[in-house]
Amino acid sequence: MTTANQPSQESILQDSLAASSIERLVPQVFAVYPFSTESFTQGLEFDDNGSLLVGTGQWGQSRIYRADLASHEITEQAELADEFFGEGITTTHSGNSIWQLTWQAGEAIQRDPQTLQEIGRAQYDGEGWGICAREGELLVSDGSDTITKRDPETFEPLIGRELRVTAGGVPVGKINELECVGDSVYANIFLSDEIIRFSADTGEVDAVIDASELDNNAAPDPNHVLNGIAFHEKSSHFFLAGKRWPDLYEVEFVPVAQNPHQ
Repeated sequence: MTTANQPSQESILQDSLAASSIERLVPQVFAVYPFSTESFTQGLEFDDNGSLLVGTGQWGQSRIYRADLASHEITEQAELADEFFGEGITTTHSGNSIWQLTWQAGEAIQRDPQTLQEIGRAQYDGEGWGICAREGELLVSDGSDTITKRDPETFEPLIGRELRVTAGGVPVGKINELECVGDSVYANIFLSDEIIRFSADTGEVDAVIDASELDNNAAPDPNHVLNGIAFHEKSSHFFLAGKRWPDLYEVEFVPVAQNPHQ
């Protein structure tokens, strides 16, 4: 989505630290890789072979592609029809398919995990923003404080499994791109340099990551914000991207006092 004229959300970091159980973390950078300034990044993850999967947005420019981490050379890609604004992507826990959201069309596109070609579609109400997968469920955001859990095969909502995301009892809105890691979910907050970590079972935020020290080297534009979180299982590192950012950051989330650059 693109809402350049919206005001930035009030800092979750400052508001939530009053809750003593919420950790304050920052990204410690290990490496920087090339990324595509043509990619209005909406979804980011690794496939089983260690290649990057990237989902992008914008009308007439949305696509999904697989790229080499070191060079960002694209090896497979599939474009969306012009009427679709692409959003988040995820591979199901079983590895049988990839789901790609669209912003306002109410259509989720199911793709072959190898070729990235469309193999099915599903309809949903409201907007699509971010998505990630756990065993037996998909977690889907719509830009609010609510996460809808869906069946990974049919995309149907799982009754009674909706989550409200809160930090110290306060609802957290503008939840965007998602990354599921174990029992936790990491989420970008739209128009913010903050990432939250919340329980996939309760929705309660237990960490806020301030990523404002990462260099945003994209062309000046209020929409060119931090967006895209991918967990690399082999290294246990996270990879962070942004909309039309030329850089992809390999990081570890550490307490503020442990980061020598703070």
